[in-house]
Order: sequence, then structure tokens, then C-alpha cells
Amino acid sequence: MILVLAWRSLRLRPLRSAVLAGGFGLGVAVMAVLLGVAAVILEQARAPELVGGGDVIVDGASGRLSNAEFVLSAVLREGPLASRVAAAAPTESASLYLIDDQGATPVRARGGIPSLERALGDPETSPFSSWLDTPADAAWAMPNATDVLLAMDRFHPIPDVPERAASWAEWLYFNGRAGDAGFYLTFLAGPRLPSGRRVLGVRLQLDRAGRMTSYSESTEVDEADLLASAPNLTVGRSHVRLVGREYHLTIDLPPESGRTRATGSLVLHATPGRSLPPLAIRGAAGWISGYVVPVMGGTLEGAIQVGADRVRFDSSVGYHDHNWGFWKDVSWQWGQVQGDGLSFVYGRIRPPADAADESRIPAFLVALGPEGPIGYATDVSIKETNEAGSDRPRRIVVDARADSLALTMNLDVVQTEVTRSLPGPFGGKLDFLQMRARYHVAGRAGGTPVDFTAPGSAETFRGR
Repeated sequence: MILVLAWRSLRLRPLRSAVLAGGFGLGVAVMAVLLGVAAVILEQARAPELVGGGDVIVDGASGRLSNAEFVLSAVLREGPLASRVAAAAPTESASLYLIDDQGATPVRARGGIPSLERALGDPETSPFSSWLDTPADAAWAMPNATDVLLAMDRFHPIPDVPERAASWAEWLYFNGRAGDAGFYLTFLAGPRLPSGRRVLGVRLQLDRAGRMTSYSESTEVDEADLLASAPNLTVGRSHVRLVGREYHLTIDLPPESGRTRATGSLVLHATPGRSLPPLAIRGAAGWISGYVVPVMGGTLEGAIQVGADRVRFDSSVGYHDHNWGFWKDVSWQWGQVQGDGLSFVYGRIRPPADAADESRIPAFLVALGPEGPIGYATDVSIKETNEAGSDRPRRIVVDARADSLALTMNLDVVQTEVTRSLPGPFGGKLDFLQMRARYHVAGRAGGTPVDFTAPGSAETFRGR
């Protein structure tokens, strides 16, 4: 019908139809030209030459690159791209205003590190040898592994959110396994007390051939001292110390039941590049949850002694992560495993209902190789199947799909340790389940086929 009407209009009024067709054609042509010009201008605006030289610009999804110091040191200098990077420099732009008698004049300003920008051939700074690095610039220009670990593992001031303040907690978590023995070690700082101090506790859970025993101790500490010293923490005769790229763990704890103390020393060696940088999720009314993995897979050495029983962890694999945030009515699913020279960690956090819609917070799975990250996915499903007649998981299936990662992890739960209604900041409504599992990981990570079976850890929650 439309074609018939168009044909009749053309026959009855050929001149008007021709003018109309020409106008439409001209409009389409002008729009195509404008879009082409805009694309060229946008491409030129992003050209490395306009922001300090070099060949490639690395930025974040929203413009600003989070954790730039980690990217500079662990990815571009010591990671998989190190052999291909001649020079790398951080840069940041901001809007400033020149205030004078005439009013305010906007000024677009860009800051960088002089020595690194000259190495990139920045035309603005290269002619001026008098423009020197400040001490803060020097720390960026040549960051060492210890400084990077300290930056990742620092403790955070409690945000000024009075209605959530009582649920604040921050902790360092370590685990390791050797044969049929393993341990979980946590140094946890709770919310601020009425006195202004904070409770700092340490808890060891030691698994010896399927028999779990727990040991713990706590003390009160000054909050300023805690923020200044972490991750170097001390509770009684137990402590953690970061020495170079090594976490030195000293354990001397009373049992939660019984009379025999647990003592020992462990050293976890961090591998440059095998870390997950800090990330934080923010929700309504000031809610926040943060997570970082300084050691995805490191060599663990040492031993833990309980009476006459000595558990050795020489040349085994260890793991260390760090969490902070408001935890009332929060739960999560999490797990990690190492095998075939690769490290994997998956997770999903469920925020309180007044903070965010949990369906809009995706799960994630990260894969790290010997030289750094090789794959990341947020299209991840985590399915837990309970034992018959029980609410404890028997099997967990994690399925991840992304351009750099496509694999499935099947977890057969070997052992489950249940902490009834986590106390204090966690709200006391859910049971916390720590699981030892046998992982079968199969698929592809970073273009490399993956197929291995190895022991690993997992966590989840169950309602009461």
C-alpha cells in the first residue's frame, strides 16, 4: 500500500517528489558527515600524543583508573606485559579555577611524574630538565613490592555512617594446606567501642585429618595505632608482620575448649603480580564492602604445634585476603583454589536489603597465572546442592563465561565447619560455613586449556 501511494504521488507531483527526495538525501549525507567528523575528533582527543606521548592509553571503564599504582608496578613492570613496555607513566586531569577581579576562569590542568613523562617523550616536559620528581613522585616512579603490599593491606578509617557504625569490621585472613592438614587464621578488628578503642582478635582453626580445633584471643587497641600499623598486628603473643614480600605469622593461642595451646611460626611468600587489587562496592545510606587479595597463591613454610602434634606446611601453597566494611545482614559465597600453576578465586556478596538489590551485584571469578591476571568474568553462576536431609552443601558448581575465561569448577565438599550465628558486627542471624572441598576445574583461561583437580577452600551462609 505504501509503495502504491508513493508511486501515485510521484506521478501526480514529480517536481515536489524530487525536491523532497533530494532534501532527505542531503539530510542523511550531512548527518553521516557529522558523525564521521565527531568520530575523528573523539579519536584524536584520545590520542596518546595529546596526553603526554607514548603509544597506548590505559584507563578505567568510567574514565579514572582505580589502583593505578598496582597496575603500574604489578602489571606493567613485573606482570605479563613487562617485556613489551619500555616506559609507563600515570597522569591525572582536573578542572581548576583561576579567581581574579574579573571572576572565575576555568583551567584544565594535567599532572604527572616528570621523569616518567620524559621517558614517554612528552613534548611539554621533555625540554625542561629542571622539572624534577618530588619524593612522592619517586615512590610512584619506582614502587617496590613492599610498598604495594602495604598500600593494598592498609586498614581503613570507619566511615561516618552512625546508623551502620556498629557493624564495621576489618580483617586479614590466611589459609594453607599440606596433605590432609590445613588452617584458617584471621586477625579481625571490630567496631569502635564507647571508649574510642577497638577490639582486635585473632582466631586459628586447625584441621588435622578432618578434626577441627579452634584457638583464639583478643585485646583492645588504640584506633590510631591500628590504622598506622596494619597489616602489622599484635594480639597477645600472636602477630603478623610484613617483611619485604613475606608475611611472618607467629601463633601462640589458648584453645577455645581444652587446655593445650597452639604455637608456631609460618612464612607466606607473596609473588609479584599474583594479587587481586582492592575493590569496593558501595550502596545506599553509606554502606560499603571492600575486598583485596594480596596473595592469590604463595609459597608457605613453617609449622604449627599442638602438644606433641606438629603440623608442617613446608613448600605448600598459602593464600591471603583482606576484607572491610559494614557487615550487618551481609552474607557471601566465596572460594579459592590453586593448580597447574594457576590461582582462582570466585565470590559473590549479598548486601543488606536497605543498601542494594543483590540481584544487581554480579558474582566474579578471577584467574591468575605465574605472571599476573589472565582472565576475569562477571557472568558467573554459583549453584549449591545440599546433602540429603541437611542444609549443608554437598556440591557446588561455579560456571564462568567471558572473552578471557570460560570454565566450570565442580566442588565436592569434603568437610564443613559451622560457626553458629556470627556474633558482633555480623548481626547474628546466619550460620557461617567454612568448607574444605575437592575442586575439579576445567575449561579455558586466557586462551590456555585448564583441567586439574586440587584441594581448595570455600565459604557460604545458611539461615537458621
